Amino acid sequence: MDRVVASTCWECSAYCGSLITVNDAGRVGKITPNPEHPISKGAFCVKGMRGLPEWTYHADRLLHPMRRVGERGSGQWQRISWDAALDEMADRMAAIRARHGARSLIGAVSGAAFSRGAIVALLLRSLGSPNWMINQDLCGGCRAVSDRATGLGITNGDDIAHAATMLLVGRNPVAADPVQWQAIKRARQRGAKLVVIDPFRTPAAELADLWLAPRPGTDAAIALAMIQVMIAERLYDSGFVERWCHGFDALAERTAAYPPERAASLSGVPAQQIIQAARFYADGPACFVSGHGIDAASNGVQTFRAFHCLVAIGGNVDRVGGNRRSKRPRGFLTYLDLLHDARFRLPETVERQTIGAERFPLWAGPRGWQTACHNSSALQAMLTGDPYPVRGAYVSGVNIAVMYPDTRRTLAALRSLDFLCVAAHSMTPTAALADIVLPKTTTLEEEEVALNQGGPGITYTAAAVAPQGEARCDLTIAVGLLDRMRARGAVTAELLPWRTKQDFNAFLVGDSGLSLEALRRDGYAMFPYTMGDFVKEPFRTPSGRVELYSQTLAAVGLDPLPDYVAPAAGADAELLLQTGQREKTYHHSRFRDQAWARKVSPDPLMHIHPLTAADHGLRDGEWALLEAAGGNGTCRLKVHVSERTQPGVITTGIGWWRPEAPGPEFGVLDINVNAALSYEGVMDPASGSVDTGAIPCRVRAA
Repeated sequence: MDRVVASTCWECSAYCGSLITVNDAGRVGKITPNPEHPISKGAFCVKGMRGLPEWTYHADRLLHPMRRVGERGSGQWQRISWDAALDEMADRMAAIRARHGARSLIGAVSGAAFSRGAIVALLLRSLGSPNWMINQDLCGGCRAVSDRATGLGITNGDDIAHAATMLLVGRNPVAADPVQWQAIKRARQRGAKLVVIDPFRTPAAELADLWLAPRPGTDAAIALAMIQVMIAERLYDSGFVERWCHGFDALAERTAAYPPERAASLSGVPAQQIIQAARFYADGPACFVSGHGIDAASNGVQTFRAFHCLVAIGGNVDRVGGNRRSKRPRGFLTYLDLLHDARFRLPETVERQTIGAERFPLWAGPRGWQTACHNSSALQAMLTGDPYPVRGAYVSGVNIAVMYPDTRRTLAALRSLDFLCVAAHSMTPTAALADIVLPKTTTLEEEEVALNQGGPGITYTAAAVAPQGEARCDLTIAVGLLDRMRARGAVTAELLPWRTKQDFNAFLVGDSGLSLEALRRDGYAMFPYTMGDFVKEPFRTPSGRVELYSQTLAAVGLDPLPDYVAPAAGADAELLLQTGQREKTYHHSRFRDQAWARKVSPDPLMHIHPLTAADHGLRDGEWALLEAAGGNGTCRLKVHVSERTQPGVITTGIGWWRPEAPGPEFGVLDINVNAALSYEGVMDPASGSVDTGAIPCRVRAA
């Protein structure tokens, strides 16, 4: 008889509640939304319904450990046992550690939004290395650094349900977040205003009361002008500013230089629209909803600083209908908490040696958001030994050969390693270069407990079915490796004390009063919380207030006030490239091997305005070659002529590769935009991010 398991999809950070039907044979039959889930309220996407079960049961899924037996990238593999795989992994990593030091070992994951991030980080720390790479310099990192420097703590705390005005900036929730998109539509139905800032005409822009379409990379000018209008017209929350903000006078002086007329000349948005946007936002409570469009840029932190200061002076911090600060049951720990918990850290003298910590101290090392190293600098260390050699890597659940800019450089760095182990679900371009490949569990085969600020609530992901083949979860892999490294005298500290995922999750729940049994039954748990408790829970800044003037930034020699930083390559170029466009079918590089997704979205698209297409001799449906300023290659994209993108702006997505193409690249040097981009050059001085948008480019027919 079929059984239904209440769970949460953690394919992405939307964390949609799900109901998983498991048949008598112990296989997932179908996945549907959970209409009773208090956070997602029945919202769901096709990736959760189709992508996860097909990922789990795909004919080409990796099911057994494998050892490379030919040249690196030759595609010649030998099936081996887990004992043989972990023994060889331990032998080779211990040898690298003995020759080059512990810091010559590095990890790579997507980040600490999921358990694998914390587990891989603590694994590397246990081996004595502070180095692990995350994707967030390319996705969400600028927002996080700004949020920490300002002291808000509001990421994902958007109270759309009670907002009078929603300010949506660089975000396409139709493709990125079904929970958010449903909430926005419900808010519009009850009369809430929607202001959208986005150079691309998204469905949200079409739904908006006011759509501002800036030149790519100029959003900060609009935010600064909105602040100027609110101060000049005394529309800001003077009570909140006086009691809970630090540096208002300095902010007022800075933004006085950005009246709407100047912002209009910088952004291309009419001054009257900027004024109207400020007045709409001031008519709160107002909720700021941000996305990738203003992140992953060399001016990303300053752009977010401007919008975060706007949130603060509007008094929309921890206010019903505004942006909630992070809430949690007392005693509950998140994956990010583990990274900053003194019980699981290396000595500060070691953490200061994290690659990138000297140049980007608010990103890498002891003061960093996730303490991870700086990716581009880590690749450089692999290739050149500067600042010191990185010779061995363990990559889990992330496809860096596809997702990092300058694909050729990333591939060369991976090829240069003395040892590379990749844990994956399928043979990706990253796994194809490994010495050892390990089969990972999917999100239908392992238990996960996480804090979801969208509720806020605790979400539970069930191990609904047994792992296919010999797949193991990240913790089981890490424990097996640590046991062997310990036997070889290659463990520095015992910083990963849990033996099972159940023990790990019980530790996170701690003495919060939550019950794992109840979570397993319901798939979620809600908890009481207090809004506006600023006295009891001060802002995490040196002043204990929201820092419009950031002492954290000043302490590392950066501008303590938000400012307009022009796009590094110049926003006035004849043709600009915007990347990162989201699709409903894919999440980053995932699901490229699934027939349903390829049927819906078979090719990477270049969205180009009809006038621009005509100027460059491009026709809809044909293929074009794209080159980007500073890049080391080209990529092919299929032309899609559309008035949704601005004249002179090309908009495209990310993560493209073709599993059926010849390995080891699998098309990543052909149809992936990262093959045309640079991972060097001008970087955000706080996050180390490079530009993934507002990049001068050239196109021609292929």
